Amino acid sequence: MTGTAVYPGSFDPVTNGHLDIIERSAKVFNKVVVAVLHNRNKEPLFSVDERLTMLRESVEHIPNVEIDSFNGLLIDYVRQKQAKTIVRGLRAVSDFEYELQAASINRKLDPEIETFFMMTNNQYSYLSSSIVKEVAKYEADVKGLVPSPVDEYLYEKYGPFTAE
Repeated sequence: MTGTAVYPGSFDPVTNGHLDIIERSAKVFNKVVVAVLHNRNKEPLFSVDERLTMLRESVEHIPNVEIDSFNGLLIDYVRQKQAKTIVRGLRAVSDFEYELQAASINRKLDPEIETFFMMTNNQYSYLSSSIVKEVAKYEADVKGLVPSPVDEYLYEKYGPFTAE
């Protein structure tokens, strides 16, 4: 294991795909900071505080994971955390173009900070926060898509899940 890494995202809500990346990253790095972005360009379902709480409850079994939030440029936040690595998960080829562009600009802004890409476990390759919200909106069960604490938060937003 080596150093500190930052895993940024909106996590609205955190999914089992996110949790998979967090758990695997925690085996590679001494410390993983999961950082919730305040994204002014998105209308989130959950507040930043709710997302922080869901993440904390979802990763309490992983001792070397810290949950935090940030505003502004990711590269500035990574420096503030004295990290040298950004962790990004890739689900499909469609993610790669965006992630390559983001990694390239971050490298331009600070050549000392590396981006570490992790392929998502195949069982989660279809999974996104948007899909989870869509499923929950129609009151379908999201168990197996999100960590167990998160389904209760979705239930509070959308109402009871119906049996499939």
